[in-house]
Amino acid sequence: MTTFIDLLRHGETENSNRYCGSTDYPLTQHGWTQLWNTIEKKPLQWQQIITSPLKRCANFAQALGQRNSIPVMQDARIQEIHFGDWEDQSAAELMQASADDLSRFWHNPLSYPPPNAEHLLDFEVRVLSAWYEIQQQFAGKRVLLITHSGVIRVIVCHIQRHPLARLLEFEVSHAEIKQISIEHSEPAQATLISEPCA
Repeated sequence: MTTFIDLLRHGETENSNRYCGSTDYPLTQHGWTQLWNTIEKKPLQWQQIITSPLKRCANFAQALGQRNSIPVMQDARIQEIHFGDWEDQSAAELMQASADDLSRFWHNPLSYPPPNAEHLLDFEVRVLSAWYEIQQQFAGKRVLLITHSGVIRVIVCHIQRHPLARLLEFEVSHAEIKQISIEHSEPAQATLISEPCA
């Protein structure tokens, strides 16, 4: 039995140049267009949509589900990591205030998280708990997860046994889809169909 799970990052948001994390910015009109353009290139075969509760994911998930009669459920575990004191700050602003901290974070976010942020290991546990539960709950189905770049990076790192400290090496563009197939053997084998750019 094979389960297919597509990971779709949300489109452009208002203040996309900031560390939004759990800050709830909506999509721009361009962000909506990016997502519809991505969806139009895919055959509509999903039997379930699971979305982050943040507006930049959930609003599009509801629109897509209604348009194509696909059930939608929210799961807070696939919400983006919380950036602590860096929430709603731009990289340019952080370079002015704490350039060394930002540089260390870019090189190793596992060892150098933002002040008061959700730790990357806690984030990984949260995301993977949802990931495995979704595989079990929707075994043999085709599922679309509408989520965030951090969530997608954690899942890709896990599947490819890539060091979590280097997750920022994976590029995840707005409205990009990563396709995962899971063979439910013993043990289950997950494969990334669309290779990320490292």
